[in-house]
Amino acid sequence: MAEPQGQPANYLARISEWADSHLTVLRNISTGMAIAGIILFAKSIKLTTKFTSALDIPVEFIEKNVKLRGRLCHITEKGLEVEHVPISLPFLSSLQRKWQSNGVLLVRLAGVELTPNAMVWLQEELKPAQMMWFQLLGREDLVLDCLILVNKGRFFSVCLNEEILRQGLGKTTRIEGLHHDSPLYWKLHKRLLQAELKALKKNKGIWKESYFEKLRDHISNNKFVQKLKQFANWLRIHI
Repeated sequence: MAEPQGQPANYLARISEWADSHLTVLRNISTGMAIAGIILFAKSIKLTTKFTSALDIPVEFIEKNVKLRGRLCHITEKGLEVEHVPISLPFLSSLQRKWQSNGVLLVRLAGVELTPNAMVWLQEELKPAQMMWFQLLGREDLVLDCLILVNKGRFFSVCLNEEILRQGLGKTTRIEGLHHDSPLYWKLHKRLLQAELKALKKNKGIWKESYFEKLRDHISNNKFVQKLKQFANWLRIHI
C-alpha cells in the first residue's frame, strides 16, 4: 500500500511543533553544553585555576611569560606576597571560590636590587589589597621573578621594576629566569637601564649620594685646593 504523499511533510510539521513547544528546554540544554564546554576548556589550560604556590604554575606559563592577576597581601624583604586571582567564569564565580584553596605567591621584582628605602617607598605607594598584574619571567624554588604592573588611574599603568629604578631606589641586576642571549632579556634589560639612567642624571636616591661623594673627591683632589692646604699648614707651623 503506497504511503500518502503528505506523510513526510506531516512528520516534519510534528517535529517542528515539538521543537517549538520545547524551545526553552532545547535552549537550556544548548546553553548548559556550551557552559560545560567553556569550563572544560578553561580547566584544561588552567585559566580558572588559582595558584597558591609557585610550584603549581605550569612550566609553559613561565616559558611563555604569561601575565597573571593578583591582589597584594604583604610587602616583605624577600618580595611581595600576592594572592592569585584567576579568571572568573560568568554565573560560576561563587562556585569557583568554593573550589579554590588559600595561599599566596612570593613575587620578586625581576632585574632590580632593592635598597631599604625602596621597601619604604613600596609601602607608601601600594594600597592594601591593591590589584596588580605580574608577568612571569622566571622561577627559583618558591619565588617568582616578574615584571609587576599596577594601575595609576583608569588608563595608565606603571611598571614597578622601572619606577623603583627611576626613583633611584635600586640598581639594575641580571634578570633571573631569562636566557641571557634572548631578545626579550635585552629588551627588558634596556628598559631597566634607561630607567636607572634617568635617576642617575637627576641625582635621585642612591645616585644623589654618589654625586656628592664624587664632588667631594673632585674638590679634595684639585691641585689648587691641595696648594691651599699646604699653604695653610705652612702658616700653622711658622706663625
